[in-house]
Amino acid sequence: MSALVRCALALVAVLALAGARDPILVPEVSQHEVQVRQGFVGTQLILFGAVVDPGGVRAGRTFDVVVVLKGPTEPIRLREKQKILGIWINHASTSFRSAPSFFAVASSRPIDQIVDPRTAAIYELGLDYLQLSPTGSIDPEKQAHFTQGLVEMRKRAGLYKEDPKGVTINGQVLYQARISLPSNVQTGRYTAETFAITHGRVIASGTAEIEVRKEGFERLVADYADEDSFFYGLFAVVLSLSMGWLAHRIFAFI
Repeated sequence: MSALVRCALALVAVLALAGARDPILVPEVSQHEVQVRQGFVGTQLILFGAVVDPGGVRAGRTFDVVVVLKGPTEPIRLREKQKILGIWINHASTSFRSAPSFFAVASSRPIDQIVDPRTAAIYELGLDYLQLSPTGSIDPEKQAHFTQGLVEMRKRAGLYKEDPKGVTINGQVLYQARISLPSNVQTGRYTAETFAITHGRVIASGTAEIEVRKEGFERLVADYADEDSFFYGLFAVVLSLSMGWLAHRIFAFI
């Protein structure tokens, strides 16, 4: 990792010599590719980099760092169950166009001590400021209710998380954060956005990407399910019936 940091600092030095005046943030990540194989139990990503101020914009002021790691977005429909006459049935529902499958925020301090709510909402700096893009018209209170329900559900699954002390800063130049990916993460492209913030204002930002993909037998099955969904489903049904029949025959001889 130290070699990558040195490369980042070298790039920053080149940009500074070229006449750059604004603060520069160069992000890096410990793994640009995460392979999901049989027995995958999750992994930990290290997001690190450097913030250099060649033009003296900060003028000696300290800065905070916030890292936002977001997984592939997907449309989702939420339904709320209600108990009527002793039976649980679907009651209200809503849909979101772009709910991230994974969302994690790590910061050097609690977000409310770094920026105001408006800035936090612009950059999605926290679960309270997650933009889910609901479809159709919905009452704001109901929208907030369903949003909170989705966030809580995915927090329990380890897919949404916040760490207000998850970023360490060394020498007001280097930063580092650790974010864990659970075993149930969705495959696809993940984006790590890093923000350097001084006095409530974003002074520099950078982006790194991570690809999470299935490998080995898991990838073969996933590709087959996507390309030939009908035959995949038919094979699954036949396999289930065969296993049931085989188990019945085995227990019949016992």
